[in-house]
Amino acid sequence: MPSRRVPLSLAALLGLAGVMHFRKPELFDPLVPEQLPGDARTWTYLSGAAELACAAAVAVPATRRAGGLAAAALFTAVFPGNVKMAWDWRARRTPERAIAYGRLPLQVPLVLWALKVRREA
Repeated sequence: MPSRRVPLSLAALLGLAGVMHFRKPELFDPLVPEQLPGDARTWTYLSGAAELACAAAVAVPATRRAGGLAAAALFTAVFPGNVKMAWDWRARRTPERAIAYGRLPLQVPLVLWALKVRREA
């Protein structure tokens, strides 16, 4: 029997990220690629809502399989925002660049984590 800790930890991460999109949207607005139509704040709120929806789906055993797949898709969908951050921060001080560049490979284990949750649901 798979551990409940793995999906609940993912749900907690997604929930925290989703809440932060609403509490501090100004941190996320600059990550929205200009190519997307509409206002960056709208995309910030939409991605926060998607994270909260994925968190809820992953937390509930009956929807965990679909939630894991949705979370993997979400982690993939927001990757262009991380690329934008890395590009925009390329001239910043080394610690800030390290944060921006470090987010890029972090998406891979997040996607794999979500797929593991799906597989074990």
